[in-house]
Amino acid sequence: MTNWPRNAFVSIRPDPNPCRPQDLGKFEIVKSDGAARLGKLHTKHGVLNTPMLLPVVNPNIRTIEPREMWDRYGVEGLITNSYVIWKHDRLHESGLKDGVHALLDFPGVIVTDSGTFQSYVYGDVEVGVEEIVEFQKNLGVDVGTMLDVFGRPDMTREQIENAVEETISRAPISLKLAGEKLLLNGPIQGGLYPDLRAIAGEKMGQVEGDVRGFAVHPIGGIVPLMERQRYRELFEILLAARSTIPPNRPIHLFGCGHPLLFPFAIALGTDLFDSAAYALFARDNRLMTPTGTLKLADLSEWPISSSALFGKTPAEVRAMGEKERGVLIAHHNLEITQAELARCREAVRNGKIWQLAEQRSHASPQLREAFLWVIDQLISSDEGPVGISSLRGIASTNPIRHGGENLSEDIEFRPHILHLKSLLATRWRSPGSWWDSSTGEPVRVVIIEGVPPPWRETALHSVISTLIEEPKAVILLSTPIGLLPYSLEDVSPWCHIDCSDDTWSEFSDVDDIIDDLAELGLDGLPVERRVPGPVPESNPVQTSEIRNWLDRCTIVDKLSVLNGISPIDGCKITEGMVSRRSRTDRMINVHSNDEHIISPRLMDGAISLTLAGARRLNMLNSQPPLEFGEEFDGEEVDHPGIARVLLRDDAIPFVGVGRNVMHGYVLGADPHLIPGQPCLVVDSEGNLVAHGIAVTGARDMAFLSKGIAVRVRDGALKED
Repeated sequence: MTNWPRNAFVSIRPDPNPCRPQDLGKFEIVKSDGAARLGKLHTKHGVLNTPMLLPVVNPNIRTIEPREMWDRYGVEGLITNSYVIWKHDRLHESGLKDGVHALLDFPGVIVTDSGTFQSYVYGDVEVGVEEIVEFQKNLGVDVGTMLDVFGRPDMTREQIENAVEETISRAPISLKLAGEKLLLNGPIQGGLYPDLRAIAGEKMGQVEGDVRGFAVHPIGGIVPLMERQRYRELFEILLAARSTIPPNRPIHLFGCGHPLLFPFAIALGTDLFDSAAYALFARDNRLMTPTGTLKLADLSEWPISSSALFGKTPAEVRAMGEKERGVLIAHHNLEITQAELARCREAVRNGKIWQLAEQRSHASPQLREAFLWVIDQLISSDEGPVGISSLRGIASTNPIRHGGENLSEDIEFRPHILHLKSLLATRWRSPGSWWDSSTGEPVRVVIIEGVPPPWRETALHSVISTLIEEPKAVILLSTPIGLLPYSLEDVSPWCHIDCSDDTWSEFSDVDDIIDDLAELGLDGLPVERRVPGPVPESNPVQTSEIRNWLDRCTIVDKLSVLNGISPIDGCKITEGMVSRRSRTDRMINVHSNDEHIISPRLMDGAISLTLAGARRLNMLNSQPPLEFGEEFDGEEVDHPGIARVLLRDDAIPFVGVGRNVMHGYVLGADPHLIPGQPCLVVDSEGNLVAHGIAVTGARDMAFLSKGIAVRVRDGALKED
């Protein structure tokens, strides 16, 4: 027990409210950043906001009281061991009489393990498969765990296969016994074999009980890897399992709880963690930090701060009694753990989780090795389960980010930048007609170098003079992450790279230029590299014509690259285009034939549709998307059109007047749907119902039944 008085707590939190009966066990995604996501798991004892840590509480040894975790640190859920409670008579009797929440004095979500880890440590457990599920249900647990078979890294493939098969065979009876009120963990075993992890994820994800399937999928058998810092294998297992686990189930890394691993694990799709490390490390006089572990004996001053350590020196803490010192360090460890998770959640909200993982990767040689291995999978994915997860992680990442993009040696391998470069390579096309009304192929490439963004201020005069000299020139900008068509000069992250001024004066490597030109389909053309000089005198009429042409190229290229509209169709809907500019000389409204169709987004360079613009885009392809489960038998194209979401009939009256599209009311969605980008909402005949911004991708929409699928900007059925 801590010796801090209860009135020293920052606040005393009220007890949580139970979820609605129809929401029990549902998981909703609030925000995503590629594979990373902010979610809510709905339980009888409140909402579990993810990603989060479930601190392990030993019911016999409470270093920090569970109630204090709730009140002081905002811990919404914890995990304890049902096998330990079952085995000890006093705990067993009290737990069945008063319930596990009273036993631990914790009002939030309580998750229990089943004894599988004890079987790994001690060789066997005495409780049976059915008995332990029934016991957890009778304790009033929120999320229990079936008794799976632990797969050690040193086991043979045959032994691991048997562990996976036995675990799967136990799943149906475990879910049947869990009944209506007990949510159940369905552990994913498979040892070091990615294919077995994928098989386990698929099979466990398909098992259904009388009421529901598993609520959460913990990835088991990984503690031995973390004990030996075998992080590359840990993340290979995570990627493999994620390839088949249904996206409406949180993923729990069983036994992972060091802050060092949180950012990267979350970036790769982990939702829940658990660990007793906060207390175990404290007993060994070790302090957690986001970048590793410190030994109290080695410290003269605190290199990291916490409220627990405030006002004390390392020497004073060393002089404390063993129990008092252990409690103090445990408080510090839990506080640091909670703070790092908050940092990770904020990074997901701001689209920065991969940058945080990248920074943390430098804290440990083993973690850096794992990070570089994952990068290799991102840029050269195979067809196995790891490759599937890697490609999904890129494709589901919003390629556009507002705010700064920190320059680093790894910047070009960030998933959203890989996605943006892929879209450029497959969807961007050189203009089919030029500002002087001529047509034909480009005759020259001109690369503008040596100037920083905003390029509309530093390079526009050079662009105009170049096009006056040669109307059929393609203008590209040199950036630290590759060549960029000038028409996309205000698209972030290219225009918001945080780096020194000297970086912009550096010239691109010739080999990199050759590779980028090939990716853009411009190889074989004469290339000129130009540094903008003084602003030359120019013909106002020509300048105006060129600027109008550039504006139209900008809209057509953004529709093409970001929204999948073919350049030909982009030219059709921008016929007679007129743009209005802001005081900072940026396009803010785009009209075509006197209709306001598009508003460029000033924060990140993407586009926002108006209802008139959405109607025009829907007319380009009036066929509805396939329903979930239907097979696409057509030919894949580079420009599949703007992504569409197929709505259930009973939701049409609500969405049509501007309400959001909710999960559970989506019948189908185009697979190229990108979270954070515009989409159309249509009925079964392909008629426009609304338009908005996708919150999740198509695969998520196929599984999720709660939360917002599309944030609607405007309904198409509103009365004028």
